[in-house]
Amino acid sequence: MNTKLFNQAYAEISCFDNGTEVTEYHVMLHVSDGTLSYREQLAAIDQAYTKLLREDLPGAKTVFKRYFLSDAYNQADAILAMECDYADYALSIIEQAPLDGTKIAVWAYLQTGVETRALHCGLHEVTHGQYRHLWNASAHNLAKNSEYQTRLLLNEYIMQLMQEGCSLADNCIRTWFFVNDVDNNYPGVVKARNTVFFTQNLTDETHFIASTGIGGRQADAHVLSQMDNYAVDGISREQVHYLYAATHLNRTSDYGVSFERGTYINYGDRRHVFISGTASINNKGEIVHKGDVAAQTRHMWGNVEALLKEAGSSYDEVMQMIVYLRDISDYHTVKALYDERFPDKPKVFVNGPVCRPGWLVEMECMAIKNIQDDAFAPF
Repeated sequence: MNTKLFNQAYAEISCFDNGTEVTEYHVMLHVSDGTLSYREQLAAIDQAYTKLLREDLPGAKTVFKRYFLSDAYNQADAILAMECDYADYALSIIEQAPLDGTKIAVWAYLQTGVETRALHCGLHEVTHGQYRHLWNASAHNLAKNSEYQTRLLLNEYIMQLMQEGCSLADNCIRTWFFVNDVDNNYPGVVKARNTVFFTQNLTDETHFIASTGIGGRQADAHVLSQMDNYAVDGISREQVHYLYAATHLNRTSDYGVSFERGTYINYGDRRHVFISGTASINNKGEIVHKGDVAAQTRHMWGNVEALLKEAGSSYDEVMQMIVYLRDISDYHTVKALYDERFPDKPKVFVNGPVCRPGWLVEMECMAIKNIQDDAFAPF
């Protein structure tokens, strides 16, 4: 990891460069001074990112960008106004307060050697070689409850994919569901996802999709479910593999939900590993170390490590981490643990209650592994 200091902000940067046309970067941007006003913090982040692109990442294009906010109602409009000139990447905005005491943090994913554009269907396309990477962010609607909102989100997404010659089952790799008041509204999200997935032949006998379902809200409190998603056109079924780590984790369908613990994709020159939101759980689906956030953190790390190992990867190849905490007072404990074990990983800690109240901490990550597989086209 490279840490770059700017005026009132800093960036944590990881890079995957195997000498091919496409170099990949993950950037976590943080504000240095939490006493600044929101407008000043936003300006610091924007100026740092602009300078980073100009001086340190020449030729890199943003393919996905997520803002983590402390108060979306009072903060999101300024981001939308600032970002309105940049329509060629997916923009995610969610209220999940950064736990370092600031009002805003950013995760950005960038690549060189690619072309980006917004499609008429609403998705954002990233192209290189034979693959089209289709990103979408901040999708939402105002149906009457979380179940109906999620069902409509998924059905609209299925139609968007169909317009691009894709399907949910064959092409979608990763989803995120941000649930307003997750303790009350997550069951509706689960019910809708189970129902729609069944119609798309996504079952425990076929496969599901890697996902994070976590607390988070938009500026409009009536939005109960927001979805971000990622699909790839041009891949074959032989390129996609699903992760289970059965010694550590149970199948999610055992307790009535439908997502994969992780997914990896083999390209001719690299492997992408997507680890879903993972918590302190055992292979019977039980919460482990109830009430002890430090012990839950360590157990969670073991679960993620088992998933990475099944993908032929490890923490050494992880490019970014997002850590969700239910209780903001646990931040210093968990950050100290991460700083000790993962001092060189771009990461952000945010307030995001996990979908089961007994889970105090959850994490997700993405890894990139250098491979050579002549059976598939390069990334």
